[in-house]
Amino acid sequence: MPYALVVLGYLAGSIPFGVLLTRWLRGVDVRQKGSGNIGATNVTRVAGKKLGAVVLLLDALKGALPVALALRLLPGQPTLHVLVGLSAVLGHVYPVWLKLHGGKGVATALGVLVVLVPFAALAAALVYALILAVWRVSSLGSLAAGATAVGTSAFTAREVEYAGLSAVLFLLMLWTHRGNIDRLVRRTERRF
Repeated sequence: MPYALVVLGYLAGSIPFGVLLTRWLRGVDVRQKGSGNIGATNVTRVAGKKLGAVVLLLDALKGALPVALALRLLPGQPTLHVLVGLSAVLGHVYPVWLKLHGGKGVATALGVLVVLVPFAALAAALVYALILAVWRVSSLGSLAAGATAVGTSAFTAREVEYAGLSAVLFLLMLWTHRGNIDRLVRRTERRF
């Protein structure tokens, strides 16, 4: 069963809600518009705030639900919970259905953290919202939120493995945002 939960995490994470919903509801391939990303930020730019909010929620749920299931079925196995959460985020970033070209994993990581380290997830969401409101740069908000989650997890995680997962997810976020980081340094990053 443990391996099946990890596979389930990946398969849940790999569901490309941004691609599916923009195609079904707007007749648009979100990968061909805006930044080309399949996540909620680009869906909002391409298809509007309502659809962007739906994609954000669904992308978070595809991280939260497999982890919640693992916690429920095997409560004393934090390493398994971490592997399921990481596989869900990797599924979003490298979905088999899109030839391993997915999103940046922010919303899915948030969903994972909501289940495993809820205080860290809340702190990260608040930091993201504040930065987006002030500077209107989603990538800057995402990166600051990731760093906040790492710091908060270090003090609030029930298990050391969960704090470690926060750090791994932040490193993955740095990787998926490398182009954004370059544009932030050059001050050419797109505002929301």
